[in-house]
Amino acid sequence: MSAALSPTSSLSSLPLPSAALVPPAVRRGAWQIAAGQAMTLKARSESVLRVRQGRLWVTCNATAQWGSEDLVLAPGESLVVAAGQQLVMEPWDSFGATYSWDGSADAAA
Repeated sequence: MSAALSPTSSLSSLPLPSAALVPPAVRRGAWQIAAGQAMTLKARSESVLRVRQGRLWVTCNATAQWGSEDLVLAPGESLVVAAGQQLVMEPWDSFGATYSWDGSADAAA
């Protein structure tokens, strides 16, 4: 969908994409990460990483109890991240991914 601005049009007159064109996960406050991007997250408190669309390759930092760990999470899967733990994630394939990052109490609601 493409719209050009004429001298008499304004941004408010441009057509907006219908809700059907915006993936449900994005409409609900999730985040997107593009193919080729990597992101580091550190939990301030116990948190939950949940994959909404696509797949994520996640590397969790080593802890006192466990060595570093690589995981691939698919849509609907989640990972509880302990307070203070850090992880690095990137999309598993060239399609990117959509995820949410919530406090564990928020994710349970």
